[in-house]
Amino acid sequence: MPDSKAHITVRNLTMAYGSFVIQRNLTFTIRRGDIFIIMGGSGCGKSSLLRHLVGLKEPAEGHVFFEDVNFWEAEEEERSSIMRRCGVLYQSGALWSSMTLAENVALPLEQYTNLSPAQIREIVSTKLALAGLAGFEKFYPSEISGGMQKRAGLARAMALDPEILFFDEPSAGLDPVSASRLDNLILELRDSLGSTIVIVTHELASIFAIGNNSVFLDPETKTMIAKGDPNVLLAESSDPKVRSFLSRGVEGIYTSNRGKGQLHKCRPYASSFCCQDLLRSHGKGE
Repeated sequence: MPDSKAHITVRNLTMAYGSFVIQRNLTFTIRRGDIFIIMGGSGCGKSSLLRHLVGLKEPAEGHVFFEDVNFWEAEEEERSSIMRRCGVLYQSGALWSSMTLAENVALPLEQYTNLSPAQIREIVSTKLALAGLAGFEKFYPSEISGGMQKRAGLARAMALDPEILFFDEPSAGLDPVSASRLDNLILELRDSLGSTIVIVTHELASIFAIGNNSVFLDPETKTMIAKGDPNVLLAESSDPKVRSFLSRGVEGIYTSNRGKGQLHKCRPYASSFCCQDLLRSHGKGE
């Protein structure tokens, strides 16, 4: 579970490509143990922010701190040490198609540790089992489903026992059942390993199911317009852009299937779910 200690702190961050500014004045804190959601509409800079957090893009202005270390002002050796404490799950899984799942997961262990082949095999089997892929060590990516490829990518991201896991659209392309299973796996990893998890996504079901902290990026004003627990933002935000995003743009709809036939402010995040179910859980329902 998250605690109050800051794991990543972003201060006055401006992201730009040349003279083109994507986002400016971003300031937020990711606490140790958070499942932190980077959300916002298409083209707002979510993946660009992730690139800044994983050390692939230097900010135009501002700072990114890992605990008390200013990442971009640190020596290259210290930056490399920080990045080896992080794991990344790419949107497509990014598995090497010519390598088995075991070989994919073993790759970072072979490159960054002095472990013996036997030790690496043991760790690989453990990580694949944690991802629900025990017995699939010798399979190639083309021989498994999209959801299993995502989980194999997750097993590789966990190979070096990272303190922080970064996910780029982990549910993209998955059916609802596979996406739900991946959400449950992310929760289990956070709770069992104590990892801090940062996720770029616009999948509302996942945002509300697993996120406990977030930042909302707005492409029009080119800055953040909300931060905090997504469930609280759903129930309490007064910003129309945030409400529209979190409700799929549907408010004040007629909910005849709820038995009362009354008009109320309904902000559903799944087709079978009415916002009143969530609001009642906060003691705010009608």
